[in-house]
Formats: sequence, structure tokens, C-alpha cells
Amino acid sequence: MNNGIHHYCRISNGQVILDDKVLFTNEEKNFDGFIKSVYKHFEIDYPKFYKMDPLCKLSIVIASILLDNSEGAIEDDMALLLSNKSSCIDVDLKHQSTIEDKDDYYPSPANFVYTLPNIALGEISIKYKLRSENSFFIFEDFNPEFMVDYANSLIHLNKASSVLCAWVEVNKDNYNAFVYKVSPNGKTEHSKEHLKTLIE
Repeated sequence: MNNGIHHYCRISNGQVILDDKVLFTNEEKNFDGFIKSVYKHFEIDYPKFYKMDPLCKLSIVIASILLDNSEGAIEDDMALLLSNKSSCIDVDLKHQSTIEDKDDYYPSPANFVYTLPNIALGEISIKYKLRSENSFFIFEDFNPEFMVDYANSLIHLNKASSVLCAWVEVNKDNYNAFVYKVSPNGKTEHSKEHLKTLIE
């Protein structure tokens, strides 16, 4: 049986797009200001958001928009398959600057409270009470062939009834996120060719 895409969501260039519809626009250039405005606009209820690093904020927001606007129940075995290019470079650079400053040397533990890609996976799992497979991969660019093969394999091997797949990239004020949910009940073609058209 072929798997299909239920819905997809994009956050880039000051816009939030669900499927083909623009749901929100904000010309704020600062990422932190922009992502907070998205969080408030969609009334996402997850207070830990304010403690998170940029990668985790983007991940929890885009996952919430997609899942909260999708029909049907969220399966507790929905797998998570996330990827990006820079890991958590944004916070790594901030931490490095505190080490390099000889006059004000104070590496703050706070920089590591919500960093690392696996924290993004964990927070999505906690928010939606998932007990599932989850992985975060680093690629130079979004890798549709890998995502299709890996997601299909998880479903085929009965490791998951559905898979939430995403590209979540943040580096300073540059950000780009794309997420979609795939399962045997999805209505839209799940192929590398189709994914390329959705993310471009």
C-alpha cells in the first residue's frame, strides 16, 4: 500500500502556509520576535516555549500548527523524522562567544537547557504524548529521497502508524521550516518529486 501526505506546513519569509493557504504574515525581521508572534497568533499553549532555543521554538511551533489543524486523532506511535543543515549552531555560537570573552568569561548553563536537536524531538513528543520512534538527521539540504524511504520503512515495518517529517533550519535570523504528516491514509502523493514542489 502506498503512503500519502495528509497536510503540510511551511514557515519562511515571514509567512505561515498550511497546505496552499497563507494563514499568517509578519514582516518582523528578527527571528525571535517573529516566532513569538506566530506562537501567540495560533494560541499555542506550551509555556516552556519561552525557555527554548531558536531551533526548538521553530520545531514546536510548526509541529503544533500542522497537528492542531489536522483532522482525526494523533496516534501515540506517530514517529518523528526531523532534519536540518546547522544542528543547533545558533546557540552554539552564542555559547562560544561567552567563552571567548576574556573580560567577561561566564559560560552560562542556560544556553544548554533547550539546545541540541534531540530536545526538539522530546518536546514534540511530550506535548503530543507520543511513545514512538524519533530521529534527527543533518543534511546539506532537504533530502526528500531519504525522507520518503525512511518514513515508508517505518510504516512498512510497523514501527509507526504515521510519521511527522520535517526540515527545521535556524541560523540567527535566517529560518526555513517545512513539515508534513504521512500515513497509509494520506490523500496526496508521497514522493521525492512531489516533496520538491512543496518545499520550493
